[in-house]
Amino acid sequence: MSKLPIKNELGFFEIRLESIGGLGAHLAGKMLAEAGVLGLGLYGSHFSSYGSEKKGSPVKSYVRFGEREIRASSPVERPHIVGVFHENLFKTIDVANGLYPDGVIIVNTTKTPEEIRERFNIKSGTVAVVDALGIAVEEKTRVNTAMLGAIFRVADFLDPEAMKNVLRATFEEKYPQLVDANIRTFERGYNEVQFKTYEPEKGAVAEYIRPISALGYETQPIGGVIINPGNSILKDLSSSRQGFLPAFEQEKCINCASCDFACPDFCFVWEEKEDKKGRPQMFLQGIDYQYCKGCMKCVAVCPTGALTKIREVDGYADEHRVPHQFVLASN
Repeated sequence: MSKLPIKNELGFFEIRLESIGGLGAHLAGKMLAEAGVLGLGLYGSHFSSYGSEKKGSPVKSYVRFGEREIRASSPVERPHIVGVFHENLFKTIDVANGLYPDGVIIVNTTKTPEEIRERFNIKSGTVAVVDALGIAVEEKTRVNTAMLGAIFRVADFLDPEAMKNVLRATFEEKYPQLVDANIRTFERGYNEVQFKTYEPEKGAVAEYIRPISALGYETQPIGGVIINPGNSILKDLSSSRQGFLPAFEQEKCINCASCDFACPDFCFVWEEKEDKKGRPQMFLQGIDYQYCKGCMKCVAVCPTGALTKIREVDGYADEHRVPHQFVLASN
């Protein structure tokens, strides 16, 4: 009897993890493949694709399982499961590109499956959601372990006990104090994931749109024209944030501009007003989140506690935890 419930035309079950640097997608893919190999005796392969090795840059991690030797080393274009480690990736990347009509997409979010499906126009398949960031914050671990728990829940042919053994082997030698916390995080991701299945239309197929390269001599624009130049209007760094934002409390601010000096992306908005003596002075009005990548350097240098680190919800700050003086300059 086959150990894999679904296979593609090459006989593989394939998983793609969409993430940003710093959330642990590369390690998650490595441990996922290891658990399939050691726990089920499957053939497995894993590799990741990313640009600069820094926090916030896009990362794709690919996992293949098979019941025969795997020689394919190409990126996973038509996955059976997609794990989205960062909800804001939907803004810049078609994370569901190539997903089978009856496939599974798992999103790290506080939204419901219905909200995710409607907002990102997911036509069919299983939509699963888990607050992996919230779990990681509470357990003092990382998002990747909670996402692994959710993946093992929807890929029920995988053995959760094998994953726990891999977690122990990964952490116990160098970081033994993290073993129990990561196992709890995995179990919570497994138990707290919510999902809903939407039946595909008859005849629906997996569509994959391969990016068109503009680097070759046949595909580059005539004259080497830069058709999408860098600019400050279209720059949106929200997909670089790892789930937290700085919140601004104006009563505590002394307008010292330490935050502005530390900020690498000029997020802070100022307005010239008169001080108590009638002299012109620049006063901090708030933060424009379009340009904020959540590096928290401003929070580290603020001498009065006017800037604090809070949880991001839906691309903005959690309105229940933000003081009323907190403003979004683009509004």
